Amino acid sequence: HKEHKMYVPEMVFGHLLTSDNYDDDEDKVTGGRNGYGAKLTNIFSKKFVIECGDGKRKKKYLQTWENNMGSKGNAQISQYAGKDFTKVTFFPDFPRFGMTHFDRDIVALMKKRVMDAAGSTNKKCKVYLNDVPVPVTEFKDYVDLYFTSENQPKVYDRWGDRWEYVISISDGQFQQVSFVNSINTMKGGTHVLHVADQFVSAIQKKANSKNKGGMTVKPFHVRSHLFVFVNCLVVNPPFDSQ
Repeated sequence: HKEHKMYVPEMVFGHLLTSDNYDDDEDKVTGGRNGYGAKLTNIFSKKFVIECGDGKRKKKYLQTWENNMGSKGNAQISQYAGKDFTKVTFFPDFPRFGMTHFDRDIVALMKKRVMDAAGSTNKKCKVYLNDVPVPVTEFKDYVDLYFTSENQPKVYDRWGDRWEYVISISDGQFQQVSFVNSINTMKGGTHVLHVADQFVSAIQKKANSKNKGGMTVKPFHVRSHLFVFVNCLVVNPPFDSQ
């Protein structure tokens, strides 16, 4: 890296606050911003290894950190003739978390994140768990994981290359699952409202037009029965965690 005078993998994985996402004048559809990301995995690991293969330059990069990123090994550059790849291997520092191993809840959370990645990225991205392809290749597959019945009513649509959504029926209160630039937005946000409000307005208008003289359908009557799924790419989105 010309500015930081180091190899890019070392900068990305071994130095804090070195993100390239601070410049809001440049349009990006990424999720990171503050320059922590994978470095936190390095910090909370007894050992952290990064390997990169560059098929164009025919070079392979290998570097290791130990002791919570406190000890850095020298980068090793070797000849390489395969495809491009990036491989991260880490050994968690369990005592820092008051643990001795991964418990069932942590393993389940990691499995969910694998499914999140498979469902929110381009279908060309193949996702594996323990060397086995996961049963999710696109957003619609991911949504199906939330329902036990194949007969669950669902409406799927896609707007261009950056927005897709599924509308289904909830159990009596509004529910949502959403992603912005593959980041799970558990609290929802304006992207969810952008989709849900249009449905609520259309259904409310249709219901009231057929129910003249009866009870007036309010927005909350409709919203409380919606289960909304949104997957979108947004340029330079602000996250409340930033």
